[in-house]
Amino acid sequence: MKPSIPKGTRDFNPEQVIKRSYIFDVIKDVFQRFGYQPIETPSMENLSTLTGKYGEEGDKLLFKVLNNGDYLVKADKEALGQRDSTKLTPSIAKRGMRYDLTVPFARYVVMHRNEINFPFKRYQIQPVWRADRPQKGRYQEFYQCDADIVGSDSLVFEAEYVLIFDQVFDQLGMEVTIKLNNRKILAGIASLFDIEAHFVDLTVAIDKLDKIGPEKVSDELRKKGISETAIRGIEDLLKTPHYDKIKEVLRDDPIGSKGIEEIDNVLKYLEGIEIKNNVEVDITLARGLNYYTGCILEVKSDEFEIGSLCGGGRYDDLTGNFGMKGVSGVGISFGAARIYDVMEALDKFPALSEGVLKVIVVALDDACHLFGFKITDTLRLAGINAEIYPSPVKLKKQMKYANDRSIPFAIIIGSDEMESGKLVFKNMTTGEQQKLSLESIKSKLKE
Repeated sequence: MKPSIPKGTRDFNPEQVIKRSYIFDVIKDVFQRFGYQPIETPSMENLSTLTGKYGEEGDKLLFKVLNNGDYLVKADKEALGQRDSTKLTPSIAKRGMRYDLTVPFARYVVMHRNEINFPFKRYQIQPVWRADRPQKGRYQEFYQCDADIVGSDSLVFEAEYVLIFDQVFDQLGMEVTIKLNNRKILAGIASLFDIEAHFVDLTVAIDKLDKIGPEKVSDELRKKGISETAIRGIEDLLKTPHYDKIKEVLRDDPIGSKGIEEIDNVLKYLEGIEIKNNVEVDITLARGLNYYTGCILEVKSDEFEIGSLCGGGRYDDLTGNFGMKGVSGVGISFGAARIYDVMEALDKFPALSEGVLKVIVVALDDACHLFGFKITDTLRLAGINAEIYPSPVKLKKQMKYANDRSIPFAIIIGSDEMESGKLVFKNMTTGEQQKLSLESIKSKLKE
């Protein structure tokens, strides 16, 4: 059998894992700086938890998990006979892989409400699964790095998220644009053209603008039964989507003007604060998920052509789906896989030593190998990443292994070194060798 992995997934070698951990550590550090606490939720959720939260498009991308045992025993026979997968699924699959971290978080909040102090600020770094068509920058299994706050409707948190985005990407050495919009502005546009009943259709279509272009967006709106008059008006707004223009257009619309007021208040919080990256209001930003109700955010790379690196927004009653009404929340998510791809393509990763071997102990005979084992233990107890070659084979073979692993230093032990206590310490990059005491070697390795 030829080994393979499922489409849309990837193996990560040691170097890649170290690089990805670097991204996670930067994001985690900034989250904690802003007062967020970590939680974790299961990889699987009940399908009843997941379905109906992401819209029709999102529900289609959920990975379903077949029931244990003979899952056909309780299958809907009529649906099975008709080959109706939509009707059949509830009878053969009760669980699904989580699509994002936000809906499971809402479920967590409701289940643990008596243990939580509100407003509750949490971060979560875990994998999610989506049955998307794999392509550049889009995977079926990937990590999300989320921060959410529930229990407050204050717009200070939307402003904080702009700062979190800015600090993370500044620390990663990436140049990005942080985009803002408000779902109420989009609702105002729907109201302006009398298509409130098609609000979801409008947001789903606009969310694809960057991918499919304005003409195909209009085609999608036509397929949903939206009038040509409304489509022409929407096309006109999208051709020149300036914030000042939309403020004027929606000035008298109660919902749209409320969205503009919220955006303006977020911008007021940010006045006078040094922000390294670009921040702009983009009225074409829609965010396709149905649960967003207020401000929405997205981050795009200024240096590399790829989809959004981050996204998020305000959701006023996501916990209401689980019986806890009236709890407002807002959150963001970093797409670690895409961030990794951009940093790799642009050579943005610094030289990383965490988790990397600093020194290898090389022994020339069996007695030296026993002695070297104890030396290696001493180095590890001193906090130095160290390894001993597993057997005292030819020196050339041991040194080749060290070079292949890019280990920067080697300690070479023969009978003379055992007797004198002065060990050969070799810089594997320059080839320089010195005879030093173990204490001196430890000091050098810690520098």
